[in-house]
Amino acid sequence: MLKIDHMTVAYHNIPTVLDFSMEMNPGQIIALVGESGSGKTTVIRAVMGLLPAAGKVTGGDIVFDEKSLLNDTPEQWRALRGSKISMIFQDSGAMMNPTRRVGNVFVEYIRTHEKISKKAAWEKGIAMLERMRLPDGDHIMRSYPFQLSGGMRQRVGIAMGMTYQPSLLLADEPTSALDVTTQAQIVRQMMELREKYHTGIIIVTHNIGVAAYMADHIIVMRNGRMEDQGDREQILYGSQNEYTRKLIASVPSMGGEWLKQ
Repeated sequence: MLKIDHMTVAYHNIPTVLDFSMEMNPGQIIALVGESGSGKTTVIRAVMGLLPAAGKVTGGDIVFDEKSLLNDTPEQWRALRGSKISMIFQDSGAMMNPTRRVGNVFVEYIRTHEKISKKAAWEKGIAMLERMRLPDGDHIMRSYPFQLSGGMRQRVGIAMGMTYQPSLLLADEPTSALDVTTQAQIVRQMMELREKYHTGIIIVTHNIGVAAYMADHIIVMRNGRMEDQGDREQILYGSQNEYTRKLIASVPSMGGEWLKQ
């Protein structure tokens, strides 16, 4: 489904991600883990075609559904985003205009991808919110982002991202701004998306616990490079990479070891 082939990304001609490669199949969950500044978010922004203006893929290729994305026109990117590839941000509410109601943003998003009346788009938005276990979807559609809790805003982001059942979902630290209970709820809902829609997910996270629970494959990044990679069991319990072992050992625990090496 997705192949990143020896990709290098540079900002102002200074490489920040170097020689990154990975392949994923439909329905697979891959976690990118590592310290801040290691290049995790840059990787998924490159896949989404959302690098900042100074950022550019300077080497390698990104192939999605057997087609290179690097030569896509702006119109082709707009058609792809939200339909086949969607993204959830660290705080989805923060990505919305605080002066616009959730419903106005959601309706605009739906009508960008589908020729549909405002009323039908509003009803579709409500249905998606309630599918994400948000009660009283009409009330949420009429709310401003700042009137919702962090967990509710993330569910709104997931609902928007899954409206057209994309085959690939990119999640950039989707649980880091949430309390532990809400984190668990969001993680379970993302797992349900994989089970129900066979959605492939790339999740960027600092939380090794989230990666351990969700991921089939884990990629450890450091200083813009792939430091280590393997399936979940191999990385968590069998890696001989010193940095990976230190990263796992840094997870705080109460009353004992969380992961035994």
